[in-house]
Order: sequence, then structure tokens, then C-alpha cells
Amino acid sequence: MAALGRFTFSSVSAKLAGKCHFQLVAAKPCVFSVRMVQTISRRFFVGALGATALQAGTANAAGLVQSLRPQMRPAGGTKVAMPAADSLLAESGVSGQVIYAVADAKTGRILEARDVAGGLPPASVAKSVTAIYALETLGAGYRFHTRVIAVGAVSGGVIQGDLVLAGGGDPTLDTDGLADLAKQLKAAGIREVTGRFLVYGGALPFELQIDDDQPDHAGYNPTVSGLNLNYNRVHFEWRRGNSGYALTMDARSNAYRPDVSMAKISVVQRDLPVFGYTDLGGADAWTVASGALGNGGARWLPVRKPELYAGEVFQTFARSQGIKLPAPKIARSAPSGSVLAQLSSAPLRDVVKDCLKYSTNITAEVVGLTASLKRNGQVRSLRASARLMSAWAEARLGMKGCKFVDHSGLGDASRVTASSLAQAYAGPVQQGLLPDLMKPVAIPDRNGKPIPTHLLKVHAKTGTLNFASGLGGYITTVSGRDLTFAIFAADLPRRNSLTEYQKENPPGGRAWNRRARALQKSLIRRWGVVYDS
Repeated sequence: MAALGRFTFSSVSAKLAGKCHFQLVAAKPCVFSVRMVQTISRRFFVGALGATALQAGTANAAGLVQSLRPQMRPAGGTKVAMPAADSLLAESGVSGQVIYAVADAKTGRILEARDVAGGLPPASVAKSVTAIYALETLGAGYRFHTRVIAVGAVSGGVIQGDLVLAGGGDPTLDTDGLADLAKQLKAAGIREVTGRFLVYGGALPFELQIDDDQPDHAGYNPTVSGLNLNYNRVHFEWRRGNSGYALTMDARSNAYRPDVSMAKISVVQRDLPVFGYTDLGGADAWTVASGALGNGGARWLPVRKPELYAGEVFQTFARSQGIKLPAPKIARSAPSGSVLAQLSSAPLRDVVKDCLKYSTNITAEVVGLTASLKRNGQVRSLRASARLMSAWAEARLGMKGCKFVDHSGLGDASRVTASSLAQAYAGPVQQGLLPDLMKPVAIPDRNGKPIPTHLLKVHAKTGTLNFASGLGGYITTVSGRDLTFAIFAADLPRRNSLTEYQKENPPGGRAWNRRARALQKSLIRRWGVVYDS
């Protein structure tokens, strides 16, 4: 067995023929790469991992460390050499810049690297750093709590004062959870409230949206608060009828589908923009272009007033339990009183694992903000929290010069070098914080068929923005050697040239990302063989 912390995989008996020769290669600035020549049996290489064949193209290598050069096949044809990384880049067709690094997971020693000064946007790979930050700060067993609090005496089932739905930042709170809280309230004997019904989200700093450069209607760019429901998204559904469209806005879950009035939508006669937003003070007002609807469909829209959203849904469930509550109002200070009902999240380890699997932006922001509050005692904004995490990552993980503008990677102004992240991953392997939380990534051979998991294991975090792609994580080779790696690609001029209407589906964006992902897997195939022994 090959084991590092919780990163444990069964190794298989496989020997590679050939000898390895290492040579240090000078690089700029203050970076070195290792030139390595290794010959491998044709049967092993072709049968297990496959040769790499990518479409022709070029990658911008200006100012980058040169990588390994391709080696010619030796006479007789019994051995085959791995293609060099710079060869793979040149053939990939990925425009812009590409950086990468692979390191030994036990020591953090860089085995091969190509970097550019200042780094590139990590996209959602940033969530892996946030995961380490939160787990180390808060502990794997940390839980978020949502409480229903009585501010005033309770007598005969009547609250002589206010009732408060108080959020503790739980990013996983859903409609089913609010239904459970309403049931708990009834079980506590509550039937009436003489005062106000308040909602409190001040446990975390309020952010209207994660990134201002994203489209207003993007469900992955929601508001962040201390009281969040359904990832702060509302479900919009439409059906064409004889007299126009039937529109619904609801807070649906697996078990419930309560309508909401604090999020409104209407159809307007236009083609663009597809969605428009107006803040009505007590409600979100959306418009949708008639030319974009067709006969029917559904999508999630962001909620910009999450406290009122959660309050309205809880009010609906309380009514179903025979408890009549007035319309919710926002509380500006933390409530103090008796807790009548409480809902707790899963342990942080499970929350983080789901965040890395599904790449939920609001979860990353909430756990990052909560960690910063624990460390600093006070955090005024998401950007301030990201600066704290940047300083921590440099001091704790050795990520020199890293810059995070949020905890999810949604903002493209974040910067990370591949070498610093590959080395940062090496620490948590030994501590058992991260590797087993990442999802497995299937690596195909040259024919597109997945390489059997007993030959090459990869656990990683993906990241995708328009014309920016990243992958970072862990490789276990055939012989059981553990490696860490990071790969980032970005065509920032192309990304920056997009109009507002192009951002949701940019021309050429999908093809660019396919090429970037293919390059990532080609590099991993290479490293799985070259650095196996």
C-alpha cells in the first residue's frame, strides 16, 4: 500500500524498463526545470496509458520556463519515449498562456514546471485553497446553525415579543430545512406571536454578488449573507399558453414547492438583453425577453434579498403548522433570547467535499468568510476576507505572490502560479486535509477510453471561466508514487474582449475549453509515466 495521510491507494506490481537521466536547466526568473529522458516499454505505454495525439496549434510561451523536449524513438522500435510537455502544448491549439507544475507529494520538490510571473486566474481551483483554509481554521467537525429565537417571554404558546429566524451562514440550508424548523416550532407549543417576525443575516458580511463582472442573472453569482436559502437562487419556470405565458417563481425542493412573491418576473417584448433586474426595495423584479422563451422551460435566478426570501418561505411553512406570522422584516442586530428550534448543517468536512464536487460558489464564499472571522474577529467584506486568505496562503502554504479576490475563484483578478499551488498541495497530503475530498478525474487514452483506475489515479479540482481553465490535485502512479500538480490556461485578451451579451455563451468558448481540458489530461498521462519510479 502507498499511503500519505488519508490519500491511500493500492499499488499494483508494474515495472518500467529503461533508465532515467536528470539535468538541471536554467530558467527565468529564479525557476528551474528538470530535463528527464526516460525510455519505456512499448507494450506498457501503448497498452496502459496510450500515446498522445492532439490537434495542431500553438500556445503562447513568452516569458515561460521551457519544459521537457521530445525524445526520438531508439533504433529497433522496442522502446518509445514520452512526448515532451512543450511539444504537447504546441500541438494543443490552446491560445493564450499555459502554465503547469508537477511535484513529489512527499517532499514538495518540483519535478517539472512552466510558470509565468504573477501567475494566471485559478478559476474554481481556488476552492481547493479555500478548503484547506477553512478546515485548518474551523476544524473538520464545524457545523453551521440556523435558529428560531423568541425575543420575549413565552406563555401558553404565545410569544410576548418578536420571533427571529437567525442565520448562522449555513450555505446548505434548503427549503426542506425551513419546513423542519417550522415543525420544531409547532412541537415547542408555539401558536402565536404578538410582536414582529424578523430575519437576521448579519452573521456574515453582506455581498450583493460575488463578482461584479458576471451577468446579473447568473445563478452561480448570487448574493452572500448570513442567512442563505437554496444557494440564494429562486426557480423560474415558464409555459406558453393560449393567452401568453404562465410564469412561476418558487423555492422548490425535493419535497416542497412554495411560491414566493419577493421575487417577481414579467415578459417584455424584446430580444436582448434576455434578463433585466430592478431592485424594488422589498422585492427583486426581473424581466425576461419574449424572444428567448420559446414554448417553455425553467432555470434558477439569483436572489438579491436572501433574508426576505428565507423569511417568506418560513412564514409559509409556519402557516401550514397553524402558526400565523406577520411579513418578515430584516433585523439589524443579532437577536438575544430563547432558542425554540435549531437546524445544523453537516460537518464542515462534508460541506467542503460537496463544494469541491459540485463547485458551489456560495459555499466556498461562506466557508472562507467564516474562517476569516474566526481568525481575525472582524471582516468587513468578501474582498477583505480574500486578502486575509491570500496572506495566510503565502505564510502557511508558501504560495508566494498569490492573490485571491474571493474564495470561489469566480473573479478573474485572482492570480496563482502553478508551482506554488503544486507545492501547497504537498503539505495537506501529510495532514490528511484535502486529497480524499477531491473527486476522481477519469483520464482517457489516445482513443478516448478511460485508463483503468488501477493504472493511474487522479483526484483533482477543476476550474472553468470564459477562456480560462484550471486543474489541480493529486496523481498516484502505477507503482504507487504520489504526485501533486497544477495546470492553468488563460486567453485573457480574448476573455476581456467579450461583450456583456457574449459572457454567458461566448463565441468559441466551448471549443477553447475542450482543447484546454484535453491538454490537461495529456500532461497528466505524461507525468504518470515519466515520474512513476
